[in-house]
Amino acid sequence: MHSYSRLTLWANLLAVYIIWGSTFLGVKYAIEVIPPLLNNALRFLIGGVVLFGFTLLQRKGNPTLKQWLSAAWVGVLLSGIGNCAVAYAIRFMPTGLVALMVATLPGWMVTIDYLFFGKQKPSWLTITGLAIGLVGMYILLNPLEAVSQREVPLWPAFLILLGSVTWAWGSIQSPYLDMPSQAQTTAIQMLAGGLFSLLMSFLAEPNALATLSQMTLKTYLSLGYLIFIGSFVGYSAYVWLLHHAPPSLTATYAYVNPIVAMILGWIFIGETLTSRALVASTVVLTGVVLITVGRRVSSKAVSNRQSNSNFQT
Repeated sequence: MHSYSRLTLWANLLAVYIIWGSTFLGVKYAIEVIPPLLNNALRFLIGGVVLFGFTLLQRKGNPTLKQWLSAAWVGVLLSGIGNCAVAYAIRFMPTGLVALMVATLPGWMVTIDYLFFGKQKPSWLTITGLAIGLVGMYILLNPLEAVSQREVPLWPAFLILLGSVTWAWGSIQSPYLDMPSQAQTTAIQMLAGGLFSLLMSFLAEPNALATLSQMTLKTYLSLGYLIFIGSFVGYSAYVWLLHHAPPSLTATYAYVNPIVAMILGWIFIGETLTSRALVASTVVLTGVVLITVGRRVSSKAVSNRQSNSNFQT
């Protein structure tokens, strides 16, 4: 790998690590005034329009209908359902815990990839990581506990898990689809996710548009950060990683984001985690690390078997 490509790889990876870890706090600030689904719609519609317009100025051309549909489909799964679920859950849960639940993404990616795409059998290390992650989530959610004593509400938690599944599916399917250039792919995905979010807002958030007149300076700054840093830089970096980096390396953002989110939530809004939440966090992140390492081991094993097969022929 050339030094330039390695630099590009790590620049995009660090962008996803730090920027996406900080967007949880940005969403928390924005939804103090704007309902979460409308906030998600504004974030991606404005960002998508600006970015697509920029690609036209660069004479990128107009994508084919098939490319539009492919990018839009992934956009609904990622920035639509996935981000709507996160934005909604942040209203009811600390940002660090939301980020922690999103960290289960590699587990969903392994499962979906094995069942529907690559058919690559998970290694024992990956299976162990999945089991440990499930134990951690059980400790965190404790579904058998009385509702009045439960630290994490199950409904928002269920939405996060649903959003993680759709995000994992879209991420795995994306490289198999006919897509336009990277910038246009990002723009179309943002537009599709924004339109989906706007539709959901109309259905589930009565009088949401009236809140726009109540926006404060903090709301504007938060929304601007989510659009231009979280979406343009962070989302574009993620799309680049999906098409250029090993999936096992891309998935590592899932256990860096919760740490960034927890630190920022503690510094800026005084969020603290209970002892049980800290234990659950440690268990979940341990499972995620094992899943990621296990995927890398499995990929190397498959490559070695293919090399040996080619040598023998």
